Amino acid sequence: MILKKHHIPASFFFTGNFYSNPEFETLIKNLKKDGHYLGPHSDKHLLYADWIKRDSLLVDSQEFKKDLLANFDKMKKFGIKKQDVPYYIPPYEWYNKTTVLWAKKQGLQTFNFSPGTQSNADYTYPAMGKSYRSSEEIYQSIIQYEATAGHGLNGFILLIHIGTDPRRTDKFYNKLDQLLKELEHKNYSFLRINDLLK
Repeated sequence: MILKKHHIPASFFFTGNFYSNPEFETLIKNLKKDGHYLGPHSDKHLLYADWIKRDSLLVDSQEFKKDLLANFDKMKKFGIKKQDVPYYIPPYEWYNKTTVLWAKKQGLQTFNFSPGTQSNADYTYPAMGKSYRSSEEIYQSIIQYEATAGHGLNGFILLIHIGTDPRRTDKFYNKLDQLLKELEHKNYSFLRINDLLK
């Protein structure tokens, strides 16, 4: 694994569906053993709020809570306790003030990736048309941001998907080794989310 090669800690946020899939059991155990942060991402990857009217909720508080607790229930199998993973990235990275408060009631701090690069577009595939971003485009957007932003990537949260739609054959994670070498050359260090945000 590239992260192990570079001795880099990372943070992974999986749905309950992912945690309960037998195909991913060994992967999850190895990530935990290697010291990565493993957190929640909802159980069924619900869309909490309307894409256009962000304040319009598509779930109520009970549905939100039930789904989130189901996510944690599936994490127990891997020895991950709710109180040990206080940071939470919502499904679709889409939330509003209400869902942030609901998460807070569950002892969770909602966070999101840092805007400015296109790293989160690594889930797109060519049939999506103008939304599609190739891995080279994404790579260059990160490098360009680092070079032109006054603070570089200091404190930056890059979101990269561990898996993507089969229709995307140009997987960005295949460029991860190249990206990490470039950033290490510029003396960046890498932290788990709980160390970055504490």
